[in-house]
Amino acid sequence: MAYRLIIAMIPISKSGNEIDELLERYEVLSMWRAESPEGQLILNILIRREKTEAILNLLQKQCAGIEGFRVILVPVEASIPIPEGPVRILPGEEKEEDRDTIILEDLVDMLGSKELVDRLSRHEIYADISDISRVSNVYIVMIILSSLVAAIGVLNNNVAVIIGAMVIAPLFGPNMALSLATVLGDIDLAKNALKTNFTGIVTALIISLLIGLFAVVDISVPELLLRTQVGLGSVTLALASGIVGALAFTRGFRTTLVGVMVAVALLPPLVSFGLLLGSGNFFLASGALLLFLVNMVCINLAGLLTFLIQRIRPIIPEKVKRAKKMTNIALIIWILSLLIFINMILLRRGVFDVIRL
Repeated sequence: MAYRLIIAMIPISKSGNEIDELLERYEVLSMWRAESPEGQLILNILIRREKTEAILNLLQKQCAGIEGFRVILVPVEASIPIPEGPVRILPGEEKEEDRDTIILEDLVDMLGSKELVDRLSRHEIYADISDISRVSNVYIVMIILSSLVAAIGVLNNNVAVIIGAMVIAPLFGPNMALSLATVLGDIDLAKNALKTNFTGIVTALIISLLIGLFAVVDISVPELLLRTQVGLGSVTLALASGIVGALAFTRGFRTTLVGVMVAVALLPPLVSFGLLLGSGNFFLASGALLLFLVNMVCINLAGLLTFLIQRIRPIIPEKVKRAKKMTNIALIIWILSLLIFINMILLRRGVFDVIRL
């Protein structure tokens, strides 16, 4: 979907030529006006996806504090006729009958490269990710079912069943939401993400722990042993998959997430930890826990770095300062945590003992 339709409801105080002046430097594919029963100007703007965030930022800066202002962003599957030429709004130069849209030829795009983003707007990304960052009855049910599926798959050495639990992947979204909240300085989203993540982890752990207490856990099962083995390759895989997952959200490639969820699953090692802990296999349980923690830290670090590189940032001044502070703190926490876990991996594998010898 290369196009977006921006529907802006603008109070009279910001309507007319004043809006034309605001949009003067943007080439849009089409633009038309309407008037609401309340007397508000309804501005419809058809534009390419990479220019969406720049126009939304402009409208938000100019009109966000005005009562009655609202913007709705709609993905456009198709447009007839196919948009070909840009529309440029030039205040005071159009004829009355053509004042809504004027098609001009040979216009130079006046948007700087810093204003163009080859991704979804942060508003779309926020809407997608915030939906999966809240604790709900559906989320709890998904955690319970995926934990049961993962436990059954691990205990029975059934790869297909384990992959099914990976695809459900209810823990991936809250971690991506935490990374997005950090770069945007959104405390409410961060709180929701942490709450959702904590709820999911505790629920999955309780279920797997109870199964481990009452079921026969065969530690020779290959799929169970696989979740207790963690190496530097696990770190690389988790970082790469986290980057791909974040890019899938920013570029709108939601189908890509299925592969990411399978590659860097959080639930199977967590469930394996609970099963082994419940059955009294503490050393193997520590390996599964380490794998889970490495995956979680790498997902958050990769998501944070990807969102930063993709230039996802707030525009409200107080949020800009808060976002910088939250980002710096998060980077320190995730990098230090990853270094600690890498050290633990090396210790677990006896690398330092070999060096001493």
